Amino acid sequence: MTDIKNYIQANKDRFLEELYGLLRIPSISSESAHKPDMLRAAEYWKEQLLKAGADRAEVMPTEGNPVVYGEKIVAPGAKTVLVYGHYDVMPVDPVELWKTSPFEPQIIGDRLYARGANDDKGQSFMHAKAFEYLVRENALPCNVKFMLEGEEEIGSPSLGKWCQENKKMLEADVILVSDTSMIAPDVPSVTVGLRGLSYVEVCVTGPNKDLHSGLFGGAVANPANVLAKLVADLIDEKGHVTVPGFYDDVVEVSAEERAAMAKAPFDEVAYKAALDIAKVSGEEGYSTIERTGIRPSLDVNGIWSGYTGEGAKTVLPATAHAKISMRLVPNQDWEKIGRQVAECLQARAPESVKVEVKLLHGGWPYGADLKSEAYKAAEAAYMDVYGKLPIPTRSGGSIPIIATFEQVLGIKSLLMGFGLEADAIHSPNESYLLENFFKGIETIVAFYRHYGA
Repeated sequence: MTDIKNYIQANKDRFLEELYGLLRIPSISSESAHKPDMLRAAEYWKEQLLKAGADRAEVMPTEGNPVVYGEKIVAPGAKTVLVYGHYDVMPVDPVELWKTSPFEPQIIGDRLYARGANDDKGQSFMHAKAFEYLVRENALPCNVKFMLEGEEEIGSPSLGKWCQENKKMLEADVILVSDTSMIAPDVPSVTVGLRGLSYVEVCVTGPNKDLHSGLFGGAVANPANVLAKLVADLIDEKGHVTVPGFYDDVVEVSAEERAAMAKAPFDEVAYKAALDIAKVSGEEGYSTIERTGIRPSLDVNGIWSGYTGEGAKTVLPATAHAKISMRLVPNQDWEKIGRQVAECLQARAPESVKVEVKLLHGGWPYGADLKSEAYKAAEAAYMDVYGKLPIPTRSGGSIPIIATFEQVLGIKSLLMGFGLEADAIHSPNESYLLENFFKGIETIVAFYRHYGA
């Protein structure tokens, strides 16, 4: 059998050239002008899966952009891994800040630069190459299915229904995903939690028109003043969210997992310096990493009212507005949280104003099973390649579709990401460390061997 390291060395130029073909397709899902590019990217993925050894691969329609499905069934009773990824990418604006052309991949030093180099074309492509190796060496121990969508960057609006309609076809033991990051090139980690999201817009209305602040100030409630107090009172002096019932469903993380998370290297001095802040803040009793990973939070994302132009205009505004997001942890219901926030604001508002709260959108949080066979196989795989166990981390961000998979398909996901903060995903000059691309292939191969055993 050819060793995976030797196989990568012998084929790395071809791997990159094939990845370049995908990266050159401007599959920006949020821009309608790129609708034809979504189909081009899907067809490209289909051909790559067939060339890698899939018995079946096809581009399947959804209500939005198509899903690429592929599979290789080695034995009816074998474990089945469902690989998830996405071929859509973020817009490239502001394009003038790019060092290279966003859709003309280029290697500079030890990095590959292009939109999608990491998120998620590069990371997904690792799975195709690991699969190719195992098929060619007749060493694939599991059934493998691929599901590659084209709407992740716009919230996966069509995928939940598509999964429900194809539930039987998608049956698997675990969903394997590489769309997250690791702590550092020499510090492997597995993302074991994703925060959910509940997003609301608040409108406070006072008088029926803007008023002269001299003639009416002090006699009529100012919606901007009221909103400012309502928002300020949502967090107390200990960083605790004051919305009644907000923490009722929170699953407390065990001392054992908190200790494992604490092994992640974190330099608070450097963290503050990078953000140009004098002090960190947040919920009392938790570290910075825990505050963004295992605890829910509430933040104002935007607030506006009255006159904000040049110079002065002495106005008492008729309305004031705010957009507020709540990041949630496992077991919190985003719709319930949205209702609780709305009820809290309306109950606390004085009778002199009206408060309307709209729940705009949201997504469920996700928590992995650290005792599962899949997680143990991932630990063994990282040990093989990196010589150390991965640190379990909880991401402060959200990938709503991961929780949807569990709800619709009844399958847990394993998030083996190989990105780095330096990769600048969603920003100009997105890149991917070549070492992580190749080590990712190695680690995925090792995962299959351990999981299949």
